[in-house]
Amino acid sequence: MEEHNSESKPGVPEITADELPLGVRVAAAWSWRLIIIGLAFAGFLWLIVQVRIIVIPLLIAILLTALLNPVVHWFERRGAPRWLGVIIALAVFIASVWILVTLIVTQLRSGFSDLAQRSEEVWWEFLHWIEGSSFGFSADQLDGFVAQIMKTVEGHQGEIWSGALGVATTAGQVITGSLLTLFSLIFMLIDGKRIWYWVLGFLPAKAHAPVDAAGISGWISVGQYVRVQIFVAFVDAVGIGVGAALLGVPLPIPIGILVFLGSFIPFLGAISTGLLAAFIALIYNGPVNALVMLGVVILVNQIEGHVLQPLVMGSAVKVHPLGVVLAVSTGALVAGIPGALFAVPLAAAANSIVNVLVSKEWTPGTDPVADYHRSAKIHQKAKHRARIVSRLQRKGANS
Repeated sequence: MEEHNSESKPGVPEITADELPLGVRVAAAWSWRLIIIGLAFAGFLWLIVQVRIIVIPLLIAILLTALLNPVVHWFERRGAPRWLGVIIALAVFIASVWILVTLIVTQLRSGFSDLAQRSEEVWWEFLHWIEGSSFGFSADQLDGFVAQIMKTVEGHQGEIWSGALGVATTAGQVITGSLLTLFSLIFMLIDGKRIWYWVLGFLPAKAHAPVDAAGISGWISVGQYVRVQIFVAFVDAVGIGVGAALLGVPLPIPIGILVFLGSFIPFLGAISTGLLAAFIALIYNGPVNALVMLGVVILVNQIEGHVLQPLVMGSAVKVHPLGVVLAVSTGALVAGIPGALFAVPLAAAANSIVNVLVSKEWTPGTDPVADYHRSAKIHQKAKHRARIVSRLQRKGANS
């Protein structure tokens, strides 16, 4: 009975895998593999989110290392010790950040109170204009609407205090992340090559050469991105800041600095911070001046999107402008501002890594990890012999 049930029914042909169309078999094979890859990638993203307080400072340190490493190499090429180049590079970077922060704080401190007062005056002028217009609602209705918003806010004070505690927690995380970034940056500048070959040593020996070649290519792309992005951000800041100054918009210096900092998020950062200039122009100089300021912001953004990003950035990181837009949008969707900030350098590094691996741009049969350790041992022995010779010379001079 059991044998009879296990046999196929008469008149019903048994379908085997070979009888399925080739397209169905290929689609099925690709489907389950892509599902596994998607699950693994989702798990990897989940792990990154859980340890984001470590991952984000580390990525920032990598970008800063790519920016400051040429300065250290410049001093090394001129015979200076590496530690001196690291100290000077860090001093220049910290001084630059301090100057930017000082300019923003001092300028905003002197103009923020006046900005708040002027905003209140413009609001009352707007209410009086509403009363004299024919829109069908009065200033009292607008006041009632604002009062309802304030009542809603008062009714959710518990959630607001919870959010305030969350901000305090985030502030503590920012301080911790800043210290971790500085700590990682110092060691990457001092001993970045040894750290790289230490990480590479965990891989099989056959993978050392291709991964080393791919990693070096990706690192070069990241360095080019950082340097070009500084140039793009500088152009955006000068364009919007000078436009604000020529139109008589107050606080042009902090506006330019904020645009410079915001421009490190491609396409979205410059226009987002530029809207602040249009708002200040609206408050102080009226709607016509604000529209002209908005036109300046859009013009600068168009120059960035159609000239700087395709020609300068595209040639430097070799990523198509459409790829840059999609990378920034995807990064912002997945991880917010940090995702938008790191999307383009990650895409540029991934593009270079894939190109190197596909074209096999490495010397077969070599082991860069073994070569590095061999060279390090020779250098260490040479330094040890030099110290012995120096010690003997000092003893001979003393005797």
